[in-house]
Amino acid sequence: MALALNDKTLVEAIARKEGGLDLAKQALLAAAGIAALAISAKIAIPMWPVPITMGTFAVLTLGAAYGPRLGLVTILGYMLVGMAGFDVFAGSSAEKVGIAYMMGGTGGYLVGYVLATLALGFAARAGWDRSFGKMALAMLAGNALIYIPGLAWLAAIYPDAGSAQILAWGITPFLIGDALKLALAAMVLPALWKGVQKFRG
Repeated sequence: MALALNDKTLVEAIARKEGGLDLAKQALLAAAGIAALAISAKIAIPMWPVPITMGTFAVLTLGAAYGPRLGLVTILGYMLVGMAGFDVFAGSSAEKVGIAYMMGGTGGYLVGYVLATLALGFAARAGWDRSFGKMALAMLAGNALIYIPGLAWLAAIYPDAGSAQILAWGITPFLIGDALKLALAAMVLPALWKGVQKFRG
C-alpha cells in the first residue's frame, strides 16, 4: 500500500505554534529523545513470564512522534552513546557496555530499533498516528521489524540452537508484554493528537 507522505508529525504540529522546528530545536529534541530512550530502557515492570521493559515502547512512540528524519537521527545518536560505553540499553550494565554488548545477543534487536523508528516515522508522516486502528497496525509492523533481525542475529550467533530454542529465547517470553505496550502506544499518539487539535482550537 502506497503511503502519501504529506502530514505533519506530532512534534512538527506542536512546534508550529512556536515558529517551527529550526536546527537548534531539532538538536534539543534529539538530545531529549536519546535521554528518554536511555531512561525507558531501564524501566522494568514486573510481569509474567518476564518483566516488561519500556525500551521498545519508547522506540515506537518516538519514531511516530518525531517522524523518519528526526527519529533516525535520534535513534542513531542513542546507538552512538551506547557504542561509546554508556549504560543506556536494557541489558547493559557498568561492566557490560559498548560495542561488546551491542555485538551480543541483543545486537539484532538494536538493528530492529532503527528499522522500526523509520517505519513508524513514515507511518506518522502518512497520518496513521491519528487513528487507533492504523497506529496499532503500524506498531505491529514496527514490532515485527524489531523481532525479525533480532531472531536472525540470535540464529547467526548460536548456530547450533534449533528454531524452537531461538524462538524461546528471542520472542515467546516477550509476547504478552509487547502486546500491552503496543496497545498503550497505539492509544497514546491519537490521544496526544486530540490534545494538540483541541489546543489549536
